[in-house]
Amino acid sequence: MLLTTIAGSLPKPAWLAEPRTLWAPWRLSGAALDEGKRDAVLIALREQEAAGIDVVTDGEQSRQHFVHGFLEHVDGVDFSRRVTIGIRADRYKAEVPTVTGPLRRLRPAHAADVALARAHTTRKLKFTIPGPMTIVDTLADEHYRDRRRLALEFARLINEEAREIAALGLDVLQLDEPAFNVYLDDVATWGIDAPHRAIEGVTCTTAVHICYGYGIQANIDWKATLGGEWRQYEQTFPLLARSRIAQVSLECANSRVPLELLALLEGKDVLVGAVDVASDRIESPDEVAATIRRALAFVPPERLYPCTNCGMVPLTREVARGKLRALAAGAAVVRREVAR
Repeated sequence: MLLTTIAGSLPKPAWLAEPRTLWAPWRLSGAALDEGKRDAVLIALREQEAAGIDVVTDGEQSRQHFVHGFLEHVDGVDFSRRVTIGIRADRYKAEVPTVTGPLRRLRPAHAADVALARAHTTRKLKFTIPGPMTIVDTLADEHYRDRRRLALEFARLINEEAREIAALGLDVLQLDEPAFNVYLDDVATWGIDAPHRAIEGVTCTTAVHICYGYGIQANIDWKATLGGEWRQYEQTFPLLARSRIAQVSLECANSRVPLELLALLEGKDVLVGAVDVASDRIESPDEVAATIRRALAFVPPERLYPCTNCGMVPLTREVARGKLRALAAGAAVVRREVAR
């Protein structure tokens, strides 16, 4: 009950990549890079365990970019043809690869990452993969020229990957879909169909993460335009409640999301963001506990998983460690209260 987890990423060690930099280039190469990635995964696991996190991740330590880490293993995506486009409805610019032909998976993208993490933790293990809509929004397309068709093609490839890594002892597969909070009409027309194709036949628990983005300035500025209440979830939650996805990860801490919207997810496990990733201030356990208590008015304790709002890769490692400890301690406070 009230098992803690994180959205996915953690800061990388400074010897592996530039600190506090989103999508930072690697500081190692060749065999040293491979070894460095493995070492960073083991560190990420140990730090989560030491903090008291119940459902751990690999911290996305082997991926420079949470989307491109998967795309690097896909034929039909050309990284030599990078272009700069506006993503998330032109919220900010990003340099992205281009789809130039039919898509097929060249090799497993993340099987080795999952196998490594599984071999080095006895805790429940979650692994994150970018969702189809977010992938489509994070590249250029010169072949399909149809967002829905392209998303369904990527869902097919994700499904191949997901079945393989679930068989390695994975407990939770999470699709990251920050685009769900941007393209609400697409979510209604094909946004659920694509994840359904992606998780078909997957034997572990499935989740989707929908947030308001990393704690970077472009996202902070965008959130400032959304008004006194952020009600995007009001359109997506009923669709997810009827979906075959078991868990929904969302943003709550220091946000303007009306918590009564959580009631729209009846029947689902809800991963409640109780730690703000857009601030370097480390929450106190009491603050984390207060967010969890408010969410418990709408989600039963057996279905509530205290979590982070989003990935923590842009933070310092010291701040991330403090937030992990606060998350676990705050959840423990409420767990004792509920058990009385």
